[in-house]
Amino acid sequence: MATLGQIVFWSIISSIIILAGAIALIIGFGISAFSIPEMDVDYNASSESFRCEAPRWFPQPTVVWTSQADQRANFSQVSDTSFELNSENVTMKVISILYNVTINNTYSCMIENNLAKATGDIKVTDSEIKRQSHLELLDSKASLRVSSFFAVGWVLLSLSSYLMLK
Repeated sequence: MATLGQIVFWSIISSIIILAGAIALIIGFGISAFSIPEMDVDYNASSESFRCEAPRWFPQPTVVWTSQADQRANFSQVSDTSFELNSENVTMKVISILYNVTINNTYSCMIENNLAKATGDIKVTDSEIKRQSHLELLDSKASLRVSSFFAVGWVLLSLSSYLMLK
């Protein structure tokens, strides 16, 4: 059975190892944030518009709207995108509105930076609103580092627990 001193010692060592791994992850992966967009319809008296909103992104992404009906169309003239700094002053909220939408057409809002790409699709028909969103990591090395960090973390925690019981 481990003594109280051994338990405290291995707890401190485990904490240091986990903290070092977290620091290495931040340095290797870089400070970043990305989130899946929420799609919605904004109604006003004259027309409908679509809203694409994602709560956290860093670094600042680009936003592009596309349409299934006309994939070559440039929607920059009929969309408005803004980036609002969140309360922690690190990440930003992305809000993009597409105006003059056509019913029964699927529109996609793609938010992308060098690490991730998130896409939200929306289609309004006479009877329903269909929404779909997904997120894709673009930097495969970054996702490998994240997976490796968590795998190493679990091994170190298991090892420290085993050593505490000795």
